Amino acid sequence: MKKIKFLNVVFENIKTLIYALIVAIIIRSLIIQPFYIPSSSMEPSLLVGDRIFVSKYTYGYSKHSFPFSPNFTDKRFFSKNPKQGDLVVFKTPADNRTDYIKRLIGLPGDEIQFIGGELFINSVKVLRETASISEPIRCGNYVLNTKTFIETLPNGVKHLASYNLNGTLQNSKRYKVPSGHYFLMGDNRDCSKDSRFLEDVGYVKNLNLVGKARIIFFSNDTNKGSLLKLWNLHNSFRFNRTFKTLK
Repeated sequence: MKKIKFLNVVFENIKTLIYALIVAIIIRSLIIQPFYIPSSSMEPSLLVGDRIFVSKYTYGYSKHSFPFSPNFTDKRFFSKNPKQGDLVVFKTPADNRTDYIKRLIGLPGDEIQFIGGELFINSVKVLRETASISEPIRCGNYVLNTKTFIETLPNGVKHLASYNLNGTLQNSKRYKVPSGHYFLMGDNRDCSKDSRFLEDVGYVKNLNLVGKARIIFFSNDTNKGSLLKLWNLHNSFRFNRTFKTLK
């Protein structure tokens, strides 16, 4: 009799865990998913150690909305078009599995080019004004000699972008965004592998969009200490970035 009761308890616990797992997968796939920022390619907008929430419903759903991108369809359901300036999480076209986050700069049909270190969209120079940034802009462990601007995209969206004054990406070819694709770049312009690198990332298909970054819910400066070192958390934890809304 005791054995039967024990098995019933085990069975109920397993059922509870399965239900919890199903609910977690549904929330992660259809509503919101947390992501960790591991690189400095989006500085100063996103810093290494930022943890963000990404809304999965903003652009609709595809196979990439689900864990491991199960290949059950090549269509997007409830599809909504992203906007210039959106902070977009997407699967890289190179392997359709790796998650990247970049800013959407070019829409289908747009022409993107850098001339003299300035961004042009459809042959029109993007307006920019110098921004005051106190924190250094990094590329990995290196501090870059940068200048940060507030750029205004054609739709009026403003965002920060940093340019290395000694950078090698001052001039580029003219990129023509294909139909059904988007051109995305890192805000840390000289420390970002993005759509400018056609063989590694290139133009991103609508199908590959995962979601839109919404909010930083936690941030820890990895240069000042690990999250596991609780005794040093007061030095490494970025209180001013907690629950910061992303634009």
